[in-house]
Amino acid sequence: MPHEVRAVIAMKKDAPAEVQTVLVPDPGPGEVLVTVQACGVCHTDLHYREGAVGDDFPFLLGHEAAGIVEAVGPGVTDPLPGDYVVLAWRAPCGRCRACRRGRPWYCFDSQNAAQPMTLADSTPLTPALGIGAFAEKTLVAAGQAVKVDPAARPEAAGLIGCGIMAGYGAAVHTGGVTRGDTVAVIGCGGVGNAAIAAASLAGARRVVAVDVDDAKLDTATQFGATHCVNSRGTDAVEAVRGLTGGFGADVVIDAVGRADTYEQGFYMRDLAGTLVQVGVPGQEARLDLPLLDVFGRGGALKSSWYGDCLPSRDFPVLIDLYLSGKLDLGAFVTETVALDEVEVAFDRMVRGKVLRSVVVL
Repeated sequence: MPHEVRAVIAMKKDAPAEVQTVLVPDPGPGEVLVTVQACGVCHTDLHYREGAVGDDFPFLLGHEAAGIVEAVGPGVTDPLPGDYVVLAWRAPCGRCRACRRGRPWYCFDSQNAAQPMTLADSTPLTPALGIGAFAEKTLVAAGQAVKVDPAARPEAAGLIGCGIMAGYGAAVHTGGVTRGDTVAVIGCGGVGNAAIAAASLAGARRVVAVDVDDAKLDTATQFGATHCVNSRGTDAVEAVRGLTGGFGADVVIDAVGRADTYEQGFYMRDLAGTLVQVGVPGQEARLDLPLLDVFGRGGALKSSWYGDCLPSRDFPVLIDLYLSGKLDLGAFVTETVALDEVEVAFDRMVRGKVLRSVVVL
């Protein structure tokens, strides 16, 4: 029997999101039904609403969520009803060529629920990143529901389902930040500050935050930035070089995803340094770099998908860091809002007024 729930829907491109009644089916084979307790408001949800991700409207928005497993479908032995979970938008299949080569973070057949959630008139919905968690309940594949310590507050725990994991993993997994490194992070939103926190936890000697907003730079120091550069009126490349004896950073993380920030990061590296792009670029972004510089500077240019994470391994680790006081997930939560305040949260996010708004149900 389908469950009638309230949920936030983007009906058409650029139209305001609206709360509607949604029908969520009972879980089938390999699926779990999750009662959502909290869900972060991420830029990706706004990209869906704007039609920048695709045109498969209507979209069921929300994907950065924590909640309780209410029911499981046939064949599901983990998680179980009553388990406290964080939802992941990638669930490695274990069978594709990437998984078989021991690189499940590149899985080419990530799992989602097979049954559609629908509007009251049976119109099928496209769930954001295969989750759709701006809803009282949602249906996902069992592998997307990662069991974590229930002591973690849901409004904080849910954030590791996307932005925190992306930034943390960009530094630790993709960038390989280690003790004694110098790290520069371009863009001090949720993803960038997660990368700053991760670099600090990994033992980086210097962590340089780069942004155009002094308030965001002040916040970055709370997460472990040792130096700040406002690139609005300063040459960020020269500033980072000045802080590193003229050499540049060992690892640079572009958490913005624009051609100009990528170019900054490219030249901000030390020779043979690593540049990690974790900010998602727009479809129109283009890059123009002298190929001789790409060759001559050496090092590595990497893209980080979801922080190159394995959710079943990494989510519990980040929750443990949070509960031990080493990773302040709560500091990422600027405000909590209701389902019908998502549009207001989008506006605050665009204006740079929040680090994260979180819908609490």
